[in-house]
Amino acid sequence: MANNKQTDQELTQDELLKKYDKESTYRTNLGKWGILVTVIGVALTIFHLWTASNPYRSVIQGAIHLAGGLSLIFLLYPAKKSMTDRKGIAWYDVILAFTALFANFYIVFNYDDLFRSSVVTGFDTFDKAVAIIFIILLLEATRRAVGLPIIIIAMLAIAYGLWGNGIPYFGHAGFSFDRLMTDLVYSSEAIFGTPVQISSTYIYLFLFFGVMLVKTNIGQFFNDLAFGLTGRFTGGTAKAAVFASGLQGMVTGSSVANTVSSGSFTIPMMKRAGFKPEFAAATEASASTGGQIMPPIMGAAAFIMIETIGVPYNEIILVALIPALLYFSGVFIGTHFEARKQHIYGLPKNELPSAKSLLKKADLLLPLVAILFMLYSGYTPTTAALWGIFTAFVISFFRKETRLSIKDMLYTLEQGARIALPVIAAVATAGIIVGVVVFTGLGGKIANGIIDLAGGQFFLVMFFTMIACIILGMGLPTTANYVVTASLAAPALIALDVPVIAAHFFVFYFGIVADITPPVCLAAYAGAGIARANPMKAGVTSVKLAIAAFVIPYIFVTNPVLVLQDATAATLIPALITALIGMVGISAGMINYFVIKNNIIERLMLLAGGIMLLLPDLYISMPGLGLIILVYLIQQFRKRKQD
Repeated sequence: MANNKQTDQELTQDELLKKYDKESTYRTNLGKWGILVTVIGVALTIFHLWTASNPYRSVIQGAIHLAGGLSLIFLLYPAKKSMTDRKGIAWYDVILAFTALFANFYIVFNYDDLFRSSVVTGFDTFDKAVAIIFIILLLEATRRAVGLPIIIIAMLAIAYGLWGNGIPYFGHAGFSFDRLMTDLVYSSEAIFGTPVQISSTYIYLFLFFGVMLVKTNIGQFFNDLAFGLTGRFTGGTAKAAVFASGLQGMVTGSSVANTVSSGSFTIPMMKRAGFKPEFAAATEASASTGGQIMPPIMGAAAFIMIETIGVPYNEIILVALIPALLYFSGVFIGTHFEARKQHIYGLPKNELPSAKSLLKKADLLLPLVAILFMLYSGYTPTTAALWGIFTAFVISFFRKETRLSIKDMLYTLEQGARIALPVIAAVATAGIIVGVVVFTGLGGKIANGIIDLAGGQFFLVMFFTMIACIILGMGLPTTANYVVTASLAAPALIALDVPVIAAHFFVFYFGIVADITPPVCLAAYAGAGIARANPMKAGVTSVKLAIAAFVIPYIFVTNPVLVLQDATAATLIPALITALIGMVGISAGMINYFVIKNNIIERLMLLAGGIMLLLPDLYISMPGLGLIILVYLIQQFRKRKQD
């Protein structure tokens, strides 16, 4: 780790992204092929905008989506990371790009035969060859744009589909090679299943919306707004970082990318204010990671959730709100206690944006307002995204510095395609895994296996499910992780009568926090690179700050009122109040400071009291509140004696 620390001191923002974010290891010098990349990228974004109101049949829409996505990956992402700075594109990558176009458009032009007639009459040799080539191309494109772990899992899934009949307990009837390949490609339950269908509609548009926000400087306005609201308070730089990164993270959907982009501004400010480098890196990483659970956009995985569990998106937003507020409350409170411990106060007024300057730019919030209004009015996420994009486009003409020229528009359309590439590859490859799970019934077998391993003990089932989600999350991007865990892990909780939405939020949360969980905490490592901090210490500190994310999922499984299941004002308000007070106790215990620095007994009392307050039983919560009040009184007494 020491070597990483030394090396990171020399890295630029782009280099940090390439080091810690596989999605950013693309070619930087395309040469003459740059025009082709622009043409395909612009065409792909225009296609999604055009079909947003009148999409094609799901498989055809998905095939065109994958045609553009996979071809661009081969043109932009080299076979080896070391080749990213070489000029031009290797001849074999051009061939692979056009082969990917052919394989997908073969499906488009032969849809009726492949997905209807051939299912009954059988596939000919050429159909089988195309299916095999398609899967090889998909796996290689995903390796380049996303990384090796998801490929290993997908290949294990394929191996299980072929030879799983020899495995005890988890066995199945088995598939021939030809049948498995064709079922994976020419079926709406595998590669062209729900994940790709959602990626080709909702997700692409919201990712493009994020590009529009960057282009219209709304991201910078988020920073200014955050500092204007919180910068003057104790530890203001850290609190502003939490606020701004949460707002930006919900749009970008990438913990690492948001940590680097926001952190390049917020981390140096936190360090100048007096925060230790590890704490500054951890604050940014925790907030950026939490952005993916913050409504209304919540990255990309939430769009797949709505189709998986059949809940309207406006309901998902409401369900996600309280857990997200508890998460950010925990991070926010943690920064407050650390600032008190280090005697770090707010920024002077002359270093903060004025209320007048913020009001002048208040219109920059209109795209988000438009999305919220459309979603809460019952419109589809696709319609909401279109209105958000249109609003951002119109706003860009209000100011000279954000006005889009023709060149800017083409660049923005191309960037919309580029930013979507890792998601396109990840969800398509996750479709292989889901397809095998569906074809073989593996999901039910794993759910029963987890329950048997836990001896039917409810808490152990949750614990084993959490471990599985975190391990998968260390190697899979959030969207793919949710797709897989929703198929493999969530059924174990549902089998024990956990409400479906609570079970899915449980796996969703733990897949996300893998980005800040040692030893593979890439968001924390990226933040450490900017802060010139020890990466592992930054990861451990991230866990302390984001401890809510490790506790809250257990609470909304055991107390579904926090995800608005059977909630009334009489049950919700007390649960929310005790949960917030519980977060104060837990954060004070983790940071090791309350009124003054804790001794070991006080620290344990705070942690125990905080956890007790999160539990749904008032007979447990009230003694927990008593513990926290007792520590407060003891520390006030100790403080007066010290003074």
